[in-house]
Amino acid sequence: MEKTRTPSESFRLMVSRLEEALHTDENFDTVIRPFFYGGMIPANYYFVSGFANGELIERLLCYMMKNNDGAELLEKDEELFLQTVLPYGAFQLSESIEEVLFAVYSGNSVIVIEGLDRYLIVDTRKYPARGIKEPDKDRVLRGSREGFVEALLTNSALLRRRIRDPRLILHRISVGESTKTDVLVCYMEHLADKEYVASLKKQISDLKVDGLNMGQESLSELLVEKKWYNPFPKIRYTERPDAAAAMLMEGSVLILCDNDSSAMILPTSIFDFLQDTDDFYFPPLIGGYLKLVRNAVFLFSLILTPLWFAIQQMPQLLPPSLDFLIYRGESFLPLLFQLLLFELAVDGLKLASLNTPDTLSNSLSVISALILGDLAISVGWLSEQILLYMAFVAIAGFTQPSYELGYAFKFMRILTLILIALFSLPGLFLGFGITVLLIATNNTVSGSRGYLYPLIPFDGRAIYRLIFRVKLKGKKC
Repeated sequence: MEKTRTPSESFRLMVSRLEEALHTDENFDTVIRPFFYGGMIPANYYFVSGFANGELIERLLCYMMKNNDGAELLEKDEELFLQTVLPYGAFQLSESIEEVLFAVYSGNSVIVIEGLDRYLIVDTRKYPARGIKEPDKDRVLRGSREGFVEALLTNSALLRRRIRDPRLILHRISVGESTKTDVLVCYMEHLADKEYVASLKKQISDLKVDGLNMGQESLSELLVEKKWYNPFPKIRYTERPDAAAAMLMEGSVLILCDNDSSAMILPTSIFDFLQDTDDFYFPPLIGGYLKLVRNAVFLFSLILTPLWFAIQQMPQLLPPSLDFLIYRGESFLPLLFQLLLFELAVDGLKLASLNTPDTLSNSLSVISALILGDLAISVGWLSEQILLYMAFVAIAGFTQPSYELGYAFKFMRILTLILIALFSLPGLFLGFGITVLLIATNNTVSGSRGYLYPLIPFDGRAIYRLIFRVKLKGKKC
C-alpha cells in the first residue's frame, strides 16, 4: 500500500484562502472534512450543514477514499482524472474565491485536492423546505392541491411537471450584493413577447441593491416606480403552480424569487385580478356563474355604502317605494363616523384573528364580531342599517384572492365617503371619478399591454373571456 503524500505549499495556500474566506473559525455551520483521496492524496471537503445533502456527501466521500485508480490518474492525466473523480452529480472547477463562496452558500460542496490547482465545486444542494400543500389563501373546491414553496428548485420542478416543453425557459439571475438571491424569469419562448422578456431580464440584471430582504415585495418595488397615493396593485401574484402554468401558456411571464412562495405574473392589468382558479375547474355554465357573482358582489362593495350615504344627504330624490333606505335611527355618532369606525373595526378583527392561535381564531372572531356589534347598537354607537351594509361589504372583500385589490377598493370607498360628506351628491361622482383615474394611471411592469387591457387597447374577444367562462376547444385528429 502506497504511503500518503505530504500536503504541498500550494495545497496549504488554497486551504488557507478558502477557510479564511469562509470564517471557519467562527461559523459553527461550516463543516470541514479532511480525508485522503484514494487513501493517499490529501484533500479537504467543505459544505454548510443544513444546505447540503448529507447522504449524498457520505456516498461521495466513501467513493473518493476508495478510488485508488483515480488517485494514480491525477499525476498522469488531469482530464481523465476529472472524469473519474465523482460517480454522481454535476461539478465544475473554479479559481475564483468569490465563485466558490457563492457555491458553498448556495448549498454546494467544495473539494480541495492535492495536485489539483483549482477548487472542485460539486452540486449537493438540498434546501430545507416545507411540503407543497395547497396555499391557505388560494384554495379551490376541485383541482390540484399543490402550492409553491420557498425553495426555487421545487417551484421550477412544479412548473416543469405541468409543461413538458423544451420551449419553457427558466432564466436565472442573481440579485443583491449580499443576499445574491436567485430570481427566475420563466416564459414560453414561442408565446411570450420577446422584446418584453429581454427588457425584463435587463431591468432585473441591472438592479444595484444590497439584498432582496422582503423577497418579491422588494423586487417589485425596485421594478415599479410606485406612487404612494395610488393603492391599486401593480403586480399579480399566485401561489398555485397550476394557475402559474396556465398563465405561461397564455403568453405571460413569471418571476420566481428564492425564499418566496408565490409567483409574480407579468404583464398585469386590473382585469387580471378579477379571475379566480376555481372558475376553470368547473363546467362553463357553473364557472361563468361563479365568476359573474363574485365580480358583481365585489364591485357592489365599492358603491354600496357611498351610494347609501349619498342618499342620506338628499333623501328627497328617492321615490316612495325606496323610502326604507332613509336612515331614521338614533345614534350618538354622525353617519360618517359610524361608517369609518366600522371600517377600522373590521381590520382590527382581522388582525386579532391573524394573531390568535389557530384552534381559537375562528370561534373568537365570530363571537367577538357578534358581541361587539350587538353592544355597539345597544349603546347607540352604530345603527342596524349600517351594521347590515358594512357586514355585507366586509364579507364581499373576501370574494377576491388579492389582498391589495381589496384594500384599494377599501381606500377608495373611504375617500368617496369623505367627499360625499364635504360636497354631498357631487362628492359621489368625484370619488368614483378619482377611482377610475387612479386605475387608468397606475404604473406596472407593463409591456405591449397596459393596465386597462383589454379595454384599452380594445380587444372584444379578451373582454368576452373575462366576463364569461369560455369552453376549451381542441383540434380534432
